Amino acid sequence: MMSRFACYPSLVDRNVLITGGASGIGAAFVEQFSRQGARVAFLDVDERAAETLVERLADARHVPIYLYCDLTDLDALRAAIASARAQIGAIAVLINNAANDGRHALADIDESAFEHNLAVNLRHQIFATQAVIPDMRRLGGGSIICLGSTGWMRKGAGYPLYAAAKAAVRGFVNGMARELGQQRIRINSLVPGWVITERQARLWLDDAGREEIARSQCLPGFLKPDELARAALFLAADDSRMCTGQDYIVDGGWI
Repeated sequence: MMSRFACYPSLVDRNVLITGGASGIGAAFVEQFSRQGARVAFLDVDERAAETLVERLADARHVPIYLYCDLTDLDALRAAIASARAQIGAIAVLINNAANDGRHALADIDESAFEHNLAVNLRHQIFATQAVIPDMRRLGGGSIICLGSTGWMRKGAGYPLYAAAKAAVRGFVNGMARELGQQRIRINSLVPGWVITERQARLWLDDAGREEIARSQCLPGFLKPDELARAALFLAADDSRMCTGQDYIVDGGWI
């Protein structure tokens, strides 16, 4: 069956900031929003992947702007957001995507590892949100999309700090929805299942994983980054203007 996907007129010329946008799910966000005609700025530390992505989108209505940024450095994060604002205008949509689900054991965690993991997977979401709220107030509203994970919901093993950070994303979204909603700023969590990016396929998708996907998902096939990006388009567009404080799970029916 041929797929036919939605176009969102409200996203044309809308200013979108995406963290961790050079590869994987983030690159799908950058591409899908750019193809909708949005003005996109994205942050990442992977310069080569970012440059390749920008080249691939050279024919977009607005070629996306790449800004190098180590999100664990809050001063650098604030500076990058200010630079994005100067280049594309006030931020109307923020996608807090950047994360790393590297495997680790509880016994191996020390204070430094704890601080670093939360900086990578949680802290930047809070401070990036803080930085763009004045823009959204001036614009009369906006949309913030925080990437969660079903990993902690289905009690996945091998990443306790990642699981804790992603569970906290849900709390942050719920804790901000009412306050921001009074200013017509929507905040939702977009919650992926096991998305088979190049990295996931290389590091962790083995025969046992394929069997688990086939057994656990209601829908057959691998979940791909574009599925998440298309859900993000809806959450950023005016079509979702009365949606806030929710978890939008895209996992093939696993949970």
